[in-house]
Amino acid sequence: MIPIQSLRNFSIISHIDHGKSTLSDRILELTAAVDPRDMREQFLDTMDLERERGITIKAQCVRVSWKGTVLNLIDTPGHVDFGYEVSRSLAACEGAVLLVDASQGIQAQTVATCYQALEHNLEIVAAVNKIDLPQSDPDLCAEELAQLLGIEESQVLRISAKTGQGVAELLDAVVKQIPPPNGDPDESLQALVFDSSYDPYRGVVSFIRVANGTLRAKSRIKLMQAATYHEVEELGVHTPYTTKVEALGPGEVGYIFAGIKDVAEARSGETITDAKNPAADFLPGYRRPKPMVFCGLYPTDADQLSLLREALDKLRLSDASFVYEPETSGALGFGFRCGFLGLLHSDITRERLEREFGLSLVTTAPSVAYKVYLKGSSSSTDNVVTVDNPTALPDPEYIDHIEEPWLVATIVTPTEYLGSIMQLCNERRGRMNKMNYLSSKRVELVYEMPLSEVILDFFDLLKSSTRGYATFDYEPFRYETSNLVKVDLLINGVVVDAFSAIIYRSKADAYGRGTVEKLKKLIPRQLFDVPIQAAVGGRIIARETIRAKRKDVIAKCYGGDITRKRKLLEKQKEGKKRMKSIGRVEMPQEVFIQAIRN
Repeated sequence: MIPIQSLRNFSIISHIDHGKSTLSDRILELTAAVDPRDMREQFLDTMDLERERGITIKAQCVRVSWKGTVLNLIDTPGHVDFGYEVSRSLAACEGAVLLVDASQGIQAQTVATCYQALEHNLEIVAAVNKIDLPQSDPDLCAEELAQLLGIEESQVLRISAKTGQGVAELLDAVVKQIPPPNGDPDESLQALVFDSSYDPYRGVVSFIRVANGTLRAKSRIKLMQAATYHEVEELGVHTPYTTKVEALGPGEVGYIFAGIKDVAEARSGETITDAKNPAADFLPGYRRPKPMVFCGLYPTDADQLSLLREALDKLRLSDASFVYEPETSGALGFGFRCGFLGLLHSDITRERLEREFGLSLVTTAPSVAYKVYLKGSSSSTDNVVTVDNPTALPDPEYIDHIEEPWLVATIVTPTEYLGSIMQLCNERRGRMNKMNYLSSKRVELVYEMPLSEVILDFFDLLKSSTRGYATFDYEPFRYETSNLVKVDLLINGVVVDAFSAIIYRSKADAYGRGTVEKLKKLIPRQLFDVPIQAAVGGRIIARETIRAKRKDVIAKCYGGDITRKRKLLEKQKEGKKRMKSIGRVEMPQEVFIQAIRN
């Protein structure tokens, strides 16, 4: 066990791409935790997806030593969709290193993560990174950071995570400024599970932080909320290699194998205690995140449904921020309705399911959760339904009004792009809350916007209209009444539920026209005319027709009486009419994939 006064637990937090993973690499090198021959970039990013996209998706913990002090370092994600990972990491720390890119300054996510750390009462060590870049302005960034935190500018460290300049001084500041953890080794054992994953050979591996007492290898433990008992098979820490230990004391962070086979037992926020001398109360876990974006996940092969269910169970061990429940689609069959924190979160989850579990999936169009007030109801009654799937929306005759979720969006941009951003936000029904000039060249905009206008392509349009310089962060705000309708797509007179959507009324016509034109290009021609219609209620708002294939039935008629040709054409005409009345449109799986993704 490590003496509690010699422990420091801290996270590295910042906006995306401000150098968190690179700083972690330099710390590993400086503390000689990794052999130079084994060192690589983004050492703590172990997933292929993280390396391909250049982003951190999962928070990673590593133990290193610096001048007689043991440091537990947690490298956290920077993207807004993985804010839940950041909040869980902060709950396991007493301090945080706040990084700011010296060439970009304070960004939207910098402010958000800073406030998260302050809410957890963490000691913040401020640092300006990338001072080696020729376009950097560390003095201006240090001034902005000091103003944000209310500290002296001289307290802001200047470092270069790429070259290692100033990293030793940063570690000294971590040891000096961040307090050691609290805890009593003589109390009953209380250890919090802050993350888990599934090993196909050994079962669940849980990552824990001990709050009180001592956890020993080979001891018998109790999972308090699941009310199950297990024996500790292996106890260890990441250095960053897995290293077995005999015991973990208060404030220490490590991993545990206990032969847990049921993934439902080791959820994040579970409390581990000693089976013989259990604690009286379990530790406060984590506030469950509320999903903001919903979409359906369906296997392309119906035989993979049970595999998909098992994969979702295992994946939720390491990512407790998404939810799922079974659902059925007339077009796509059986699948699951899943809720995510954002569009990138849903995309990453789908890719992980396909890569890690060998599944082939179709994802339906994203939607948000609406509150539907039925006629005769009020906000104080229970006669309100939450709808996250357009097909579940009640008939208009029963609906009094619909409320949709709004969010507060924070955008930081160079001043020359101010006009294009304001135009984009106005087109998406945004309302400006405030405008704050951070400096003569950068401005912060705060907008109130409907979530449904943001989840699809807002971020892409924001980046393209500002050449990638603008940054974006958001948080849930409230529900507001909106004039919304459900747009149904009918193919050959049959509603295809996979293409249904809840749309703001003034944009319904444009959405309907765009969708039917897209489907006309994607659906293969049949032996009969196929009408594609968009409808709101009983009113058709757009229509396209896929013309029938034509077979030359008179090709073999090279002469003779004209009545013979007419007879063949009339026979073909009667056959097409009969086929149209009973025929079903053949729609390959690729049509759904392309129509939903494009």
